[in-house]
Amino acid sequence: MPIAKEKKLEVISGFKKHASDTGSPEVQIALLTTRIENLSEHFKKHKKDYHSRVGLLMLVNKRRTLLSYVKATNNEKYHELITKLGLRK
Repeated sequence: MPIAKEKKLEVISGFKKHASDTGSPEVQIALLTTRIENLSEHFKKHKKDYHSRVGLLMLVNKRRTLLSYVKATNNEKYHELITKLGLRK
């Protein structure tokens, strides 16, 4: 499930560090979170779509890896990121 171009630009502009930033871990985590939310909505309608579910698990693992990297390098930025995205309680 690709993200609409407008939504992707909106997410990037919300998390970028500088004007041309599109690949920082924070931006990648935000984009992955958006894709995961879209796939979660997809699975509410299509419960037996097991092939896409495998892709969802890969996205979740990728996001978890990036989150652990951000936590190891900048703990303050990590806490800011998870509260902004609403990932953990």
